[in-house]
Amino acid sequence: MTLTVGHPRYHPARVVIIRYLRLVRTLRKSHAARDDQPFVAPGTDRSPCRATGRLPWNEGMDATGNPTTTTPRLGRYTIDTKSSSISFKGRHLFGLRPVHGTFAIRGGTVDVAEPLSESRLRVEIDAASFSTGNDQRDGDVRSAKFLDTDRNPLITFVSERVDTTSVSGTLTACGVSRSASLSIVHAQVTANGFTVRATTRVDRTEFGVTAARGMAGRHLDLTLEVTCVHA
Repeated sequence: MTLTVGHPRYHPARVVIIRYLRLVRTLRKSHAARDDQPFVAPGTDRSPCRATGRLPWNEGMDATGNPTTTTPRLGRYTIDTKSSSISFKGRHLFGLRPVHGTFAIRGGTVDVAEPLSESRLRVEIDAASFSTGNDQRDGDVRSAKFLDTDRNPLITFVSERVDTTSVSGTLTACGVSRSASLSIVHAQVTANGFTVRATTRVDRTEFGVTAARGMAGRHLDLTLEVTCVHA
């Protein structure tokens, strides 16, 4: 609808808002066409947290330059929190601008078993450690409007099945538990432990975090860099 001067519904502010919304829709369509990981959810039939690509376990090289194929020795490992981190990327401002940030891992354990599918993993993430480098935004996300970190200080992941390419289990955030799958994209066995890089995508609305739709991105693409030391 076109509003002209003299029209009973004409108001300069209304015209500006309509033009702005048209521009946002155009830019979002243009961005979605370029982005292979869209801001808008693909549909309710998809898992809220899903793995994003797979590579074999221990995809690395030894000192001679040959690919390594060994798996960690059996037993319990603890997560070295000083050498481990979780980074994420998302979008805000109607999906037009990227946001990068981190969470801190508070602790965790890995029990490597035989067969490997019997192995177990537990990770605890400090929800209040959410950081994007913007104090106002970080404070808003930690508030009751989003993560409500005073009431829900921990985000946890507990595995249910482990194989050479993925770890599936339960992710709990804001008091809500959902199935999640981590894709192992790199792993390397060391003398006293191993390191793993894994990825997944999380849909925040599946955990009841629904504030600021449009302005704040719906998805977070997470990358876990974890160093485990034999206990």
